[in-house]
Amino acid sequence: MFKTRLLSGILLVIIALFTVISGGSILFATLFIISLIGMSELYKVFDIHTKAPGICGYLFAAAYYALIFLKPVLPETTDWFLLLFMAFLICMMGVLVFSYPKYRTEQILAAFFGLFYVAVMLSYIYQTRILPGGVFTVWLVFICSWGCDTCAYCVGMLIGKHKMAPKLSPKKSIEGGIGGIAGAALLGVLYALAINKWGNAGAGIVRYAIIGAAGGAISQVGDLAASAVKRFHDIKDYGKLIPGHGGILDRFDSVIFTAPIIYYLAVLL
Repeated sequence: MFKTRLLSGILLVIIALFTVISGGSILFATLFIISLIGMSELYKVFDIHTKAPGICGYLFAAAYYALIFLKPVLPETTDWFLLLFMAFLICMMGVLVFSYPKYRTEQILAAFFGLFYVAVMLSYIYQTRILPGGVFTVWLVFICSWGCDTCAYCVGMLIGKHKMAPKLSPKKSIEGGIGGIAGAALLGVLYALAINKWGNAGAGIVRYAIIGAAGGAISQVGDLAASAVKRFHDIKDYGKLIPGHGGILDRFDSVIFTAPIIYYLAVLL
């Protein structure tokens, strides 16, 4: 199992390096495909992945990505994204009404939630990449999420005593959580020093430390949130796409939450 998990992890890193460095259409298309797979994993939990609510979710996810791609040429007189989300809500209510009582309300809500939780949140990786200096900033998404996870695990194993969420994830400790945040902040500083020296990025040390700490904290919420959904529905993994890791949502649960936070902190700071 360890060998399988390690090899899958290495392959994921290679894919991430290739797509993120390439940026543009390659990263855009990759995220779109990952979003659809992640949505299908979530929709399977609610048994709507091949039914009307799920199909509507996939179609509106495609429309959302199309809006991102076309945003530079669209008239700014209309809030196209708000219009899209309202149309999606009306569509889902239409499915509920005209197929009544075929679908339960929680299935309709899950379809609506899935678009935001997976497609919208993951799209911020691309949106961060196209920011000025995004070629450097975008890596903070992965440094914060995966780096925090590693640091939290190490600190938790060494000195973890107080449970963070004993009923949800008994192995996670408060000490590990704090260590993960501190580790992500430190990794942010080291990353800033590295890209300033070898990439002439002009990254602010304090800025990257703040982004690292905030991203690390949010990534843990994302990890626990994904676990909570699995516990409520009594499933071990969302999928089997990535050997040793599970599905897209199992591997990207923290990235999903971290990506929009990194984007907005990068813009604001």
